[in-house]
Order: sequence, then structure tokens, then C-alpha cells
Amino acid sequence: MKAQYGEQNKLLTGGDSHMAYETEDHEIQYCFPAINSSCIKGKHSRHEYNIMYMFFSLLSAWTVFLNLLVIISISHFKKLHTPTNLIILSLAVADMLVGFVMQIDATRLIEMCWYFGDTFCGLFLAIIGLLISASLYNLILIAVDRYVAVCHPLLYQQKITTTKTLIIICICWMWSSAYNISFITDNRYFDPSSRTYGCYGECPFMINSAWSMTDLFVSFLFPCTVIIILYLKIFYVVHHQVKVINSLMKSGKCVTEGSARRKSESKAALTLGIIVSVYLLCYIPYYILSLTVNTVISFKIVRFLLWIVYINSGLNPLVYALFYRWFKVSVKHILTLKIFQTASSLIDIFTDYNQSL
Repeated sequence: MKAQYGEQNKLLTGGDSHMAYETEDHEIQYCFPAINSSCIKGKHSRHEYNIMYMFFSLLSAWTVFLNLLVIISISHFKKLHTPTNLIILSLAVADMLVGFVMQIDATRLIEMCWYFGDTFCGLFLAIIGLLISASLYNLILIAVDRYVAVCHPLLYQQKITTTKTLIIICICWMWSSAYNISFITDNRYFDPSSRTYGCYGECPFMINSAWSMTDLFVSFLFPCTVIIILYLKIFYVVHHQVKVINSLMKSGKCVTEGSARRKSESKAALTLGIIVSVYLLCYIPYYILSLTVNTVISFKIVRFLLWIVYINSGLNPLVYALFYRWFKVSVKHILTLKIFQTASSLIDIFTDYNQSL
């Protein structure tokens, strides 16, 4: 969940606390020129600066905008107030906030400096940890929701209700907040005197051995294992259900409403499975490498994988657009400002979609 940010300047300079580079004009550049122990400053031409800042700004705006569409869609239309969609809403909130965080981390990536002070460094890392943890635990909720819907469809409406889902979502966010605040506080992120290495102008990652083992379990082993096991069971049941439904259709027998519903639930499980799988494919290599970063190359790979996790937050709405017809219709209503019409929240967007075909 947390990469070794603090190793960047140490790795690039062999551990020397007085870090600088020479420009094309042979002028030494520091993040904080008035401080002898200042970190190195990123070396880019003005053209490169403009391109990078524009790219990351557009990426941030794209992520915020698309996830805001998901949030407005589910919040506004009452027909979308289902347990599954509430979890998707929670995930979209985390993804949208990641879009805002991107811009701050992009500044650090481009400048190779942290200009916002030690207190905000700790707060910033706590927010990143919170958002990644919240996303991960929302994916667990999605896996549990789909598992019950596909494997125990008769018990779904009894066990998975809107109220229960809202309560569990709130618990997940509170747990993620409490865990990451404890992590940051106990590892003394707000105490500059506890930093015995590095340079002035960095936002380093610090963790003791006890927290390292705890974080390995809480942020990696437990959530990833639960998600993978549940989805393996889901895919097995979905495969069996599809075979049964196809055999009924080939034999000319009438497919019952229950069978059609199971097929719909299976499709939803596969759609959300794409989101879960892509996230894990980004997150697992990032977390493993962040534990073992000890060279310049591995540090750069970790930073690259972290940004892949960030970018993934902007891809989820595209998956909804491709596989969820309700999202296409709701976006149309939002962009054409129809949501401001009287009683627009009561519109049955599923019926509206069928009429538009």
C-alpha cells in the first residue's frame, strides 16, 4: 500500500545528504537553495515541464469528471439505489479523490521535491493510504455481494439489504481511516526529528518492523486472498450456470425468469470481476515491489506501478460505460441537464434505455 518514497534521493546519490545536480549551465540546483541539506531538483526543460504538467492535469481532471458522473448517476436516480450500486458509488468516491491526489503527487514526481512541509507530508501519505485501503476493501464488498448474488441467489435479498450495505460501507471507510492514521502517527511521520536519513525537501516513507508485518497482512494478504477465493468460486458457479442455461435453450425448453435473472447476475459478476481483476493486477506487483525497493531501477518501477494504480481509478467508469446500460442512459440525462427536471430522480432509466433503442 505504501511505496518507499523516501529512498528516492538516497538511491540517486548514494546516501549523501547534500544533494544537487548541475544544469546545462553548470549551476547547482536545489529544492531549497537556502538550505545546505536540500534535496535535488528535477532537471527538465521548460517544454518538458509544460507537457508533463498538462498531461497530469488532464489525467486528474479526467478521473475526477468520470467518477463524478458515476456518483451523480447512482445518487440521483432512485432506481439505482441497490446494494451493488451503493458499493460502486463508494468505490467511485475513492477513485474521484484519487484524481485530486494525483495532482499533488504529480508535482512531486516532476519536481522531485516536496514543498508542502512535514505535517502535510504525513497527512498526504495518510490520505493516499486511506484511499487505496478504501478501494481495496470496497472490492472485497463487491466480491462478497456478487458471491451471495450468484452462489446463493435465494438468500440475496434477505442477507444483502440497502441498510446493511450502507452500514458496512461506513465501517470500511472508518476502519481505513483509523488504520492509516494510526500507521502515520505510530511511525512518527509528524516528527521531523525522527528522520535520520535523507534530505530536506522529501516526503519519505517510514515504517518499523512491527508495522511492516501488520501492513503486509491488513493491506495485502487478507484482502487479496479473500477477493481471489471469492471470485474463483463465483467464476466456477457462473460457468456451471451458463452451461445449464445454454443446454436448456438448445433443447428448446423455456428459460424461466429465475434462469434469466441468474444470467443477469452472472453478467454483473463478470463485469465487476473485470474491475477487480485489473485493480489486483496493478496493486499486487506494486505492493510486492514496494517492500523490496533498494535500487534506482526498482524505485522507478514502484513509482510507475503506483501511477498505474492511480490511472486505474479513471478506467473504472469506462468499464461501466461498456457493460452497464444504466450508466449510458444516466450520463445522457446528466450531460443534457435532464436531471434538473421535475421528478427526474424517479425516471426508470432501464425503460428509458429500451425506448431509445
